Amino acid sequence: MVERSRTSREANERLRAVMEEAGCSSTGLARRVNLCGAEHGLDLRYDKTSVARWLRGQQPRGRVPAVIAMALERKLGRLVTVEEIGMKPAPGSASAVGLRFEPDLLDALQQACALWRSDANHVESLSGTGLATSVLVQASRDWLISDLDPAPTNQGPHAVGSGDVEAIRATTSAFADLDHRFGGGHTRQVTVLYLHTVVAGLLMGAYDEPTGRQLLSAVARLSELAGYMAVDSGLLGLAQRYYIQALRLAQAAGDRGFGGYVLAGGMSQVALAMGNPRETVQLGRVAREGTGGHVTAPARALFHLTEARGYALLGDQPACEHAAGEARKALKEQASGEEPDWAVHIDRGYLAEQLARCYHDLNQPAAALRWAEESLRGISPQRPRRRALRLLLTASAHLRLGHVEESCATALEAVDALGRTRSARCSSELADFRDRLEALGLRAEARLLPVPEQAG
Repeated sequence: MVERSRTSREANERLRAVMEEAGCSSTGLARRVNLCGAEHGLDLRYDKTSVARWLRGQQPRGRVPAVIAMALERKLGRLVTVEEIGMKPAPGSASAVGLRFEPDLLDALQQACALWRSDANHVESLSGTGLATSVLVQASRDWLISDLDPAPTNQGPHAVGSGDVEAIRATTSAFADLDHRFGGGHTRQVTVLYLHTVVAGLLMGAYDEPTGRQLLSAVARLSELAGYMAVDSGLLGLAQRYYIQALRLAQAAGDRGFGGYVLAGGMSQVALAMGNPRETVQLGRVAREGTGGHVTAPARALFHLTEARGYALLGDQPACEHAAGEARKALKEQASGEEPDWAVHIDRGYLAEQLARCYHDLNQPAAALRWAEESLRGISPQRPRRRALRLLLTASAHLRLGHVEESCATALEAVDALGRTRSARCSSELADFRDRLEALGLRAEARLLPVPEQAG
């Protein structure tokens, strides 16, 4: 068979490691690859010499790398990706890792671990631009109609207890605080490394049902946070994968409320960023239907606001204002008890920001300015990125109203608030603001606004 060389021709140590884990010889792997290929209509005639070339760094063309991964997957009894064996997917194809909402719980855990492993190893085909939002809609449907998982227990090599769960929660809280203060560009990689090196091992440990549900709930929260960091780093394709796995983990934990949050607070942000308002509305609606109203008032407000954002982008003002009105009513309700940590930020300021963005998309700058200024009241100084985003929203409304001086002053305040924060989202919004200044002939004003360093 025709082979193609890796650019640097370095030895493929990843393939070697997986072969050793599987206890698979070169002759054995060649035989398994030929058999798997035949099942898929491929006439493959590899031998141990072919495998030796792969180990030296050569890669077969077309679909063969996926067949090699499949052969090793069957031998190991776990998910093996093309990236894990040190090869690249066929040209024009994206890696499938992290995109499946696996029905079987063990397969779901392996899928999540494969995502973290691939991301920690800097697999290029995971990130980049976003995939079709249909992958999110499909996952949301699977979540909506899926049955409850069996008791999440495991008989791994080491015991996992409540102390391990508490450690994950404390680490998640620390990562979230760092993310708020410094942005995804500073915090994403360390979060991914923690998931890969620590959390994956805990998922494969030994735990009973109560500990298992607590563990899966904590890991779902951390996976959602990693998705948010990916959005903030401009890696929408990667964010989609993390959100799908967070949704699946929340389902396994029996936490429908957090599953709704992943849909409305996470996946919808990807859909909005990709300019897909209908999918945004659908994600908010599925979150409402899937939780059956058995969530706290802030969560219900979030679901309605998600729908409002989608309707605003569609230009449907009556539907937008109806959904926004439902969100405002929900937030006025008496608190029913202690809110989960993921819902505490859904407050009056969050409501005001989302309403400002709705009116911005509806091209009503006066209303957008009123709500944007409301969103700035009382915002914590420990959240400079959020403050900067709301300041840029305020500056944009001023500019649309012709308040050039106020607009530029507010944008400069946003730049000052960012400091050393690394946020691709902030950089993008600031760049868009500068473009609007230049389009209006305000080039001198635009030059006063340096674009912060992009997150990576």
